[in-house]
Amino acid sequence: MDGARPKESPTPSVVVILGPTATGKSAVAIEVALQLGGEVISADSRAFFRGLDIATDKPSCSARCGVAHHLFDVVAIDGNYDAMAFRRDADRAIREIGEREHVPIVVGGGTLYLGALLRGLFPGPSADTALRNELAERPSSELYERLCAVDPESAAKIHPHDRLRIVRALEVHELTGQPISTLQKGSRPLPCRFSCFGLRRAKSDHRAAIAARVDRMLERGLVAEVTRLRQEGLRRDHQAYRTIGVREVFDYLDGKLTLARLREILINHTWTLVRRQKAWFQNEKDVLWIDVTGRTPNAIADEILAGLSDGLKQG
Repeated sequence: MDGARPKESPTPSVVVILGPTATGKSAVAIEVALQLGGEVISADSRAFFRGLDIATDKPSCSARCGVAHHLFDVVAIDGNYDAMAFRRDADRAIREIGEREHVPIVVGGGTLYLGALLRGLFPGPSADTALRNELAERPSSELYERLCAVDPESAAKIHPHDRLRIVRALEVHELTGQPISTLQKGSRPLPCRFSCFGLRRAKSDHRAAIAARVDRMLERGLVAEVTRLRQEGLRRDHQAYRTIGVREVFDYLDGKLTLARLREILINHTWTLVRRQKAWFQNEKDVLWIDVTGRTPNAIADEILAGLSDGLKQG
C-alpha cells in the first residue's frame, strides 16, 4: 500500500545474569541457555582477550555443552576494547540471535560493560594521553579527593580504589568542564526488554569460593599461561595486563613474590574487585537477586526460568 509505514522491528527480549566474580554465573548461564534455547553473550571485562583463558576462568569448550558463546576471544592480547565497542558488538549479537529465534543471554560481572547496555553511554571525549599520564602520577587518595570536590555525585557511586573510573571522571571534567554525572544523565540503555537476575552468596562462602577459584587457576597453569603471553609480547602498558592474575604473576616472575604470597594477593585482589562490583550493583534497579549459597547451577537456573515465567504472566 502506498504511503504505508514500514513495519518496526520488535524490541528484543534479553536475559541478563549478572553478579560479582565467583558466583558461578557462567555455569548457570549455560544451564539456562540449554533449557531456554539460548545463546550466551559475555560481559566479562577480560574474557574478550584471546589467550586469557585461565586468568579469566573462561568455561572450557567442553563445559559450554554445545551452547553458542559470543564475545569470547575477540581482541588480541595487545589490543584494546572499550564499552562503546562492546555495546555495538552486543547489540549486533542480540539481534542476530533473535533472528535465529534463540534467546540472548548476557552474562558477566563487568560493570562498565553491563552499564553500557543497561544504563547507556554518553558521547564523551576521547582519552587524553597527556592528561592520563599526569593523573597516573598522583595517588588514588588524592584523585578521589579531587573527584569529591568537582563531582560529588560520581564520587558517591565510585569506589575510592576504583582508579580507572576515578581517572575517567576527572578526565571528562577537565576536558568538558562538566561533571561526568551530568553528562551521563543523557545516556540511554540499549533498546531491549531486559530481564535481569543477580547472583550473590554469603560472605564466608564467597571468600571460600574465591580461594577455591584461585587454587584452581594456579593448578590449571596460570603461571605458565602468563609466562607464554609475556613471551609473546604482553606488556605492562597493555589493557590486558590490568587483569587480576596477570599483573600479580608478572611480579612473581620478576622475583618480587613467593608462590604462597602470589596466592594470597590473588585472593585479596579478587575480593577487592568483588566489593567494587557489589557497590555498583547496589545502584542497579529491576534486578531479581538470587542467593546461590550451597545451591547447584541447575537449581539456580530453574529459579531464573520460574522468574521469567512469572514476568511473562504479569506482562
